[in-house]
Amino acid sequence: MSKATQQTDLAVLSSSRQGLVYLTQNDWVLIADKATRRQFKAGETLVLRGRRTHGIYLLLRGTASVEIRPQDALRVIGPGEVCGEISFLDDLPATANVVAKEDVDVFYLDRPALQSMFELFPHLGSRFYQSLASILSRRLREIIGEPGPVKLKVPADAK
Repeated sequence: MSKATQQTDLAVLSSSRQGLVYLTQNDWVLIADKATRRQFKAGETLVLRGRRTHGIYLLLRGTASVEIRPQDALRVIGPGEVCGEISFLDDLPATANVVAKEDVDVFYLDRPALQSMFELFPHLGSRFYQSLASILSRRLREIIGEPGPVKLKVPADAK
């Protein structure tokens, strides 16, 4: 991957208010180094309900639909957002399908790669899991109709 492409990818991920908001610029560089870039065509499935993901997907370009039942979109996710996180966290099958609405580029991080990074950089692991907790909390609030936006307290060095 070219340096310009990597810088663009990191800018997308680090500027998202819907993604891993507690990560620092250094964290993003480490993650980009270990991630595998994948592409999905419109209509292809990134995450299949009932199957384990064995990692997480970070959207870089394009949008995808999160569906409990086929063609019943729960929400649409876009650049900077995460999917496959529930299966990653509990190591159980995915709870929803995630289908590309258009061509999608992602970073895929498998469990062994993430675990080895977290062993070497425990603070990265802490910020990563804090970010996932924040994402899941926000999504649950959206589902139950919690009024008002959830305010995130993001450290200055995480931007």
